[in-house]
Amino acid sequence: MHEMSVALEICRITEEQVGRDALPFVREVGLMVGSESGVEPDNLEFCLDALLSHAPFAGARVAMERSAGDDLRVTYLEVDDDRPPN
Repeated sequence: MHEMSVALEICRITEEQVGRDALPFVREVGLMVGSESGVEPDNLEFCLDALLSHAPFAGARVAMERSAGDDLRVTYLEVDDDRPPN
């Protein structure tokens, strides 16, 4: 099941973009998944739900938009505005 490795990469991208200290404040991870991407969307969502429900994340949701084509990308990261300053 290569969806787990894709989910791990999405978590790595999230950490790279927001920083390790902000990971508990990530509320939603937006994805675009194309029908020709070679990824089974339901399996990817299952893997991400499992990874995002544990530390260092604090239960972030997955918002998946499906499209035609071969898209597979993180489209946005929603971070809680009430997080403490760095």
